[in-house]
This record gives sequence, C-alpha cells and structure tokens, in this order.
Amino acid sequence: MLSDTYLTMAKPSEGLFKEKGSKFLSFAFPVRNEEEIKVILAGIRKEHYAARHCCFAWSLGPGQERFRINDDGEPSGTAGRPIYGQMVSNNLNNVLLVVVRYFGGTLLGVSGLIQAYKQAAADAINNAEIVTQTIEQLFDIYFEYSAMNDLMLMIKEEHLEIVYSNFDLQCRLSLRVRLSRVMGIKEKIGKIEGVITLKTRED
Repeated sequence: MLSDTYLTMAKPSEGLFKEKGSKFLSFAFPVRNEEEIKVILAGIRKEHYAARHCCFAWSLGPGQERFRINDDGEPSGTAGRPIYGQMVSNNLNNVLLVVVRYFGGTLLGVSGLIQAYKQAAADAINNAEIVTQTIEQLFDIYFEYSAMNDLMLMIKEEHLEIVYSNFDLQCRLSLRVRLSRVMGIKEKIGKIEGVITLKTRED
C-alpha cells in the first residue's frame, strides 16, 4: 500500500542540556525548503553570536530525500550526526534542529560531545508537538469550456481542493490531491470529454 503520510512538527520547540559548565541550547523548527532554513539559521547565529558553536541538521522530503549535517567547528561527527540521528530515530521529516553550545571551560571529549548534542536534540523533540502530514500532488488540467460542468461535478463528488482556476480562452484548473488518490483521480479526469492535457507540477 502506498504510504502518503509523514511525521513532522506543528510548531517550533526548544530544549536544553547542561554538562560540566557547557550549555547546549536546542531549537527545532518545521521547515519546507532550504531558503527558509537559511533564514532561521542566520537568525539563530545573530541572536547567539557569543556562542562557541552553532551545530545543526535538517531533512526535507517525506522520505528524508535531502538532508544536511553541520558540526560548526566541533570534532567531525560529534555534533551534526547525533542531532540528525535523533530526527531519524523519531522518523521526523521537514525539520531543522539546531544546537547552540556555550562553552563552559571543560573539554567533554568525543563521547561526551556526542552524548551532549544527542541529549539536547532529544529534549527539543520531546518538547515538540508531533503531527502527521499528508503528502499531496499538485496537477494542472487544461480543458475546453464544454468540459467544465463535468469536471466541477467530479471535483465536488471527490471533495478535491482547487488551488487555481482560469476560465478564459484556455480553461485551466489546478488541484491538490492526496498522493494515494492521484492515479484514481487522473483516471476519472481522463474519461471526461474535452480535457486537453493533464500535467503534474511542484508546489
């Protein structure tokens, strides 16, 4: 069966872990694209300019198709990877996790750092509201004016969301459909006389 849901966060959350004088402040955000991530990271770095490190991990796409980890000067693999590991363990997608470290004067060692970043990230996740999101597909229907009544009836019967409509010279409707229903809806549209073409597109 086709899976068309994933877990993410409803809103930002925060966490905290302290170890031998160092403070690890964690911040978790639901995100949709890399541009949004860049803005959030810039804001955190500006707010916490005095912090020694600003480490992070993020994933985008329902199947974590794109992800990135960053140790920001910490020994390789001691910060970004354990942060990302918490996202994977909790099966979270479209999420940015940032851990800001204020150095307390005592070195923690590799294992201590890994544990600290892991615990800080885990605290932000524990404080978050986790929600299930549905994967949806956008597609455009180009059609003759004579097909409009049949299309609108089908859309009403199937309870579909119209995100754009244009009924000028070339009629067009843009629909948002749950992924598991896409094939069935496309078949129904294809049977309507007067439909010219059907194109899927990015949100």
